[in-house]
Amino acid sequence: MRTYGRITNPDGSKTWQMVQTDANGNNDAVWITTLMQCLLLNLKESPFFTNYGIPAQASVLTQMFPDYYVNQLQSQFAQYFASLIIAKIPNLTTPSYGISIITNSGATISATIPV
Repeated sequence: MRTYGRITNPDGSKTWQMVQTDANGNNDAVWITTLMQCLLLNLKESPFFTNYGIPAQASVLTQMFPDYYVNQLQSQFAQYFASLIIAKIPNLTTPSYGISIITNSGATISATIPV
């Protein structure tokens, strides 16, 4: 299994990085990368996965956090991890969500993602 994630290089340029199943058959990195890309994806932007993403433009216009759609993403991706928690971080100037993941191999990953 493989997916692609966009990364920012030290010089500020952005490139696509391929992420694939590791030598032990573990897909945790693939699913984490896919989740992060879906948080950056606008709803119905993908021609293949129209139910993935968040309505970012509408959220900016209405000044409302896209909580419903983030919760929907959490439920779509929860099956791929031992634990997945996505929670809104209040009192930030940009809409941001805290993500806590316990992978199937037992690793713990935490990140703050602005959407």
